[in-house]
Amino acid sequence: MNFIPSEVELWGVYMPPLLPATVLGLLAMWLTAYWLNRSRLSRFFIFPQLVMLALAAIYTCLIGIWVIPL
Repeated sequence: MNFIPSEVELWGVYMPPLLPATVLGLLAMWLTAYWLNRSRLSRFFIFPQLVMLALAAIYTCLIGIWVIPL
């Protein structure tokens, strides 16, 4: 039987699966932003803050789909 949990249990605390997916998505976005700034590739973006927000949303969705099933 393929059972998908409705909550994620971390250290005895139940939380919705979107919370760890969001935290991991923000961490992945932060690492990507650090790499883009370090390699000076973010200067080619017109509005870098919006690109980082879009990356956070994309990473959260991908992690929510494949790593932590929502």
